[in-house]
Amino acid sequence: MLELQNISYSYQPGKSVLNNINAAFRPGCVYAIVGSSGCGKSTLLSIMGGLDMPVSGSVLYNGKPLTKKDLPEYRKKYVSFIFQSYNLIDYLTVEENLKLVSPLLALPVLEKVGLNRELAKRNVMKLSGGQQQRAAIARALISDSSLLLADEPTGSLDEENARAVFDLLIQYAHGPLQGCVIAVTHSPVLARKADVVLKLEDGVLRKENSL
Repeated sequence: MLELQNISYSYQPGKSVLNNINAAFRPGCVYAIVGSSGCGKSTLLSIMGGLDMPVSGSVLYNGKPLTKKDLPEYRKKYVSFIFQSYNLIDYLTVEENLKLVSPLLALPVLEKVGLNRELAKRNVMKLSGGQQQRAAIARALISDSSLLLADEPTGSLDEENARAVFDLLIQYAHGPLQGCVIAVTHSPVLARKADVVLKLEDGVLRKENSL
């Protein structure tokens, strides 16, 4: 589904963050990317999602290299994001945020992440950080995108809710949709629930384990 070929990236000349990364990601699988803070995990996720371009190398989706011209359609049709900063539209309600990406009823998905009808009607700025994060997760889950990219999707949640949310991401991949989930996480507990764990270290992405 998604392939990285010789991906390199530098924030400034002489300071490389990603070094000639090669990796392939398949449908129906959950990948966890781990690594120390500041090692480039979020940058790598942005490149996978077409939000940033590598200095060198190619991102392939279904065997086709993505060019700058392809990125708007790729982001709109094939990729869903769960951002650390949530990226919800702040003047809309939770329900309205979900309607922006899907015509499906929002409430059943919101209830899966622990948000009830009353919260669904609330402006997103009147939610707690954890509730906003769950709304952002629901927005990604309700889409029919085949690729879901998540940057610390459970960072604002307690352990119990974090496990429940990660289980939903697993269902997204293992269920009928057979989506591909790639999640950056600092939690070794959640990482162990993934099918494949990848570690980003010194600019290189290595497989830690495969179930």
